[in-house]
Amino acid sequence: MSTKKQIGNEVWDVEQPAVVDDVVDETPALRPTVELEIQAKVDLNNPEAQGRGLTLAEEERMEAREWEIEQTRERWDRRQTSSREARTATAAEQMSVEATREFKKRAGCVNRWADPEEADPREQLTVAQLGEVNREAARLQTKLDGWSRSAISRRLAEQVADGKSMMSAVVSVFEELQRAPGRVIPIAAVSEVSRREVSISGRVTQLWESSNQAIQQVGLIEDETGRTKFTIWAKSRKTMVREGERVTMRNVAKSWYDGRVSVAVTVWSEMSFPEREAWWAE
Repeated sequence: MSTKKQIGNEVWDVEQPAVVDDVVDETPALRPTVELEIQAKVDLNNPEAQGRGLTLAEEERMEAREWEIEQTRERWDRRQTSSREARTATAAEQMSVEATREFKKRAGCVNRWADPEEADPREQLTVAQLGEVNREAARLQTKLDGWSRSAISRRLAEQVADGKSMMSAVVSVFEELQRAPGRVIPIAAVSEVSRREVSISGRVTQLWESSNQAIQQVGLIEDETGRTKFTIWAKSRKTMVREGERVTMRNVAKSWYDGRVSVAVTVWSEMSFPEREAWWAE
């Protein structure tokens, strides 16, 4: 590369040096020596050497974390006759009782008989009313398996104390307890309960062939109150039923089609056969 300069009447041709864009970095690369690598491994694996090179705040944070872990891991009560488990169970039970009581107090805003501070309804009845309540409770106990006479009498007393007649209270309590969750309800009441799952018992009156491979069996189940369609899904892997035998189906799912209710046996359902069990017992 050259340039021309004019001085007076003469022109000079001056050569310019070439510009080199590449800059060579002559800074030497730093690599740890063998001694430094060994010392790093020692510092990493040796518990006494941990924390070196940290700031004061980081060292305090690390020590606090180690103390917390140690306190969590170690048990302060090391006696052979320690009562720690018993005291913990007592505290947990007390918390559960208090939570239940608080929940019932809130529920008392809707139903005054749920309030634990409300007096027993049987104490608010006259002697004649209480005697009639006890007689009706004893009569209903024979029709409601699994319910104690005391529980039935309390529900009757609540209805009577609220102003209902004895006949209305008996009908209302009987229907309520008969259709309570977990109870086997009449087939006619399947469409009336608001739960998604129900339990029924009856006799299989008819079975149909199904072209759907997902269905194991489909048919009709009937009791003295009515009948409904049932479906047993193949994935439930339940025992095959036969026409004419009695079966109890628990936790079956409700479904509706064309205004009619039916039930489906799923993997969470349970099936039992009272007649088969009685034959096996012999």
